[in-house]
Amino acid sequence: MGIRRILALVALLAGVVACTSAEPSASASTAATGRGVGALPRDIEKLVGPADQDVRLQAYVERVGQRVATAAGVGGSRFVVLDSPIANAHAVQSYVFVTRGLLALLENEAELAAAVGHELGHLVQRHAAQRARARQGVLDAAIEAAAASGSVTVGRAVAQDGLLALRRYSREQELEADRLGLTYIVKAGYRGDAMASLIERLRRQDSVEAQIMGESPDVGDRPSAASTHPVPMERTSAIAGLPLANAPGETNEKGYFAAIDGMSVDDSPREGFIRGRAFLHPTMRLAFTAPPGFRLLNDSDGVLAVNRDRSLMLFACLSTSISGPLDDWMRNKLKPTPTNIQTLEINGNEAAIGARPRGSDTGLGQARYVVIRDGNRVCNFALVSEGAHQDRQIEEMVRAARTFRTLTPAEASALRPYRLRIVSPAGSTPAQLAARMPYSDLRMERLLVLNAAATPAELVSRTQIKLIEP
Repeated sequence: MGIRRILALVALLAGVVACTSAEPSASASTAATGRGVGALPRDIEKLVGPADQDVRLQAYVERVGQRVATAAGVGGSRFVVLDSPIANAHAVQSYVFVTRGLLALLENEAELAAAVGHELGHLVQRHAAQRARARQGVLDAAIEAAAASGSVTVGRAVAQDGLLALRRYSREQELEADRLGLTYIVKAGYRGDAMASLIERLRRQDSVEAQIMGESPDVGDRPSAASTHPVPMERTSAIAGLPLANAPGETNEKGYFAAIDGMSVDDSPREGFIRGRAFLHPTMRLAFTAPPGFRLLNDSDGVLAVNRDRSLMLFACLSTSISGPLDDWMRNKLKPTPTNIQTLEINGNEAAIGARPRGSDTGLGQARYVVIRDGNRVCNFALVSEGAHQDRQIEEMVRAARTFRTLTPAEASALRPYRLRIVSPAGSTPAQLAARMPYSDLRMERLLVLNAAATPAELVSRTQIKLIEP
């Protein structure tokens, strides 16, 4: 199921807000732990999310970033680790961000420098500002064409052509950032091949994520005119032709492993944890289990469960309380008004369920709302199913919504984030190492990607490897 289709369905059913709780502020909680990190400006944090609160890790990344920035002749930049398990890096204004998820994926400091160098390349060339101007130019041209011709269709055609050109322009910017980043890291004393190996790490991670979602592992290697990024093979081929591609330099794997040892590779407890098909939130003390065949994706805006059968569940909790019966609220507040509204009880909690009327926005699909009162808050499931088995699938999703329950204090306190550990593989077989990974599927594939290993035998030939442990 394509991500665009998923997002369209989410937009269709979303009327819910972030699954957050009235917990102490970050500053209050970190003061108690001694791990506080300076907050990002509010407008920046709204775009990228909060900074990770590990002072030692932040200092390490800042040090590497400043080393690359000095080589690039760039001053005034900050380098920040974001509190996210998704592998990513980006630049906003004078900030360069890397996520915990990216740090877990990399093998050494040189690859971290390559990620930072690539983003500095975007900043130096002001790529974001250039794209914004180009995007506005496309919009202006489309409006002018529509006005001159008197046809909205003509305007849309101009916009479509312009957006395709803009995507090609964005791909060229990515290649330019690779070239600049390579120059910066070599000048800073790092190995030139770290840029190509960084891209390969990301390619392999995309491949495993595609398998997790039930897609072909090579889906990310296929060129697309709609993509804003060149495919990995295009990037590595372009880098291979550069004079500095194999320049000698340091990698500092030992220092890098020391910096990331013990790092969380999980969602923040503020967002809750995914454990197989189960979602468990330790601070809000709630849980539910998705149907078989579904994959859970966690985000600050809610929890999304998707499968290959064109079905999805979106779960979130409302930021405001609801007084009165939930079925009355559903009739009076949800638009279009659901049909066949029924009241029920879910594990001791008041609940209501209703069907979204079929129309131009739902097509022939099935859609349901399930609203549950959990103490002083109300949580909501938005369910949609399409395809040949939609009737059976929607009933399975309703049953999954009915697994919603309150965690006991003991269950909530026992929940801990998964962490990355640097361990010796001595005395273990590859299969034994993979069995220690706390996942229900693709354990060996995940372990190989985590360690940039081509074969299982390569794992046991090393003195140290990365492992994920509860």
